[in-house]
Amino acid sequence: MYPFLRLIFQFFRHRNDPALGPLDTHVSYHICWPWDLDVWRELNNGRTLSIYDMGRLPLAMRVGLIKVLKDRRWGLTMAGASVRYRKRVRMFDRIEMRSRAVCWDDKFLYLEQSMRVRGEATSHILYRSAVTGESGIIPPQDVMSALNLQLDTPEIPQWIKAWIDAEQQRPWPPF
Repeated sequence: MYPFLRLIFQFFRHRNDPALGPLDTHVSYHICWPWDLDVWRELNNGRTLSIYDMGRLPLAMRVGLIKVLKDRRWGLTMAGASVRYRKRVRMFDRIEMRSRAVCWDDKFLYLEQSMRVRGEATSHILYRSAVTGESGIIPPQDVMSALNLQLDTPEIPQWIKAWIDAEQQRPWPPF
């Protein structure tokens, strides 16, 4: 089951935090509970994605995006993700999560998040995200305007460009 109570707690916990700019980093803390484990007694990879939500959505709140989404009746969707798992997260480990938007292009926002336990990175995820409305994808520049921000489009880092290029070569529909 999706951890709604944990998400509510994160919104409550960060409700009075200062606002963030669109490229600033949100830091949050989480615990790996027994129900988050897989059969090898480590953080389940599916639950890892759900816990990443616990950092990404409060980030959106602190940037002002949640309010804009509600006001304009827009949605937020994930259009792709790439995860690196490097270290095990065990029961009762305290996780520090860092969440931030890195850049955007004409359609998508690119977000990255990482988890750390005792200062050591355990996983990292790159997301391709889109804001959607009745007519489809809302261009990120329109989202920035709705947030009352006049920003130039940040340069896309080479490692994200390479991922975008690789995704364009990936066959769809899958086998």
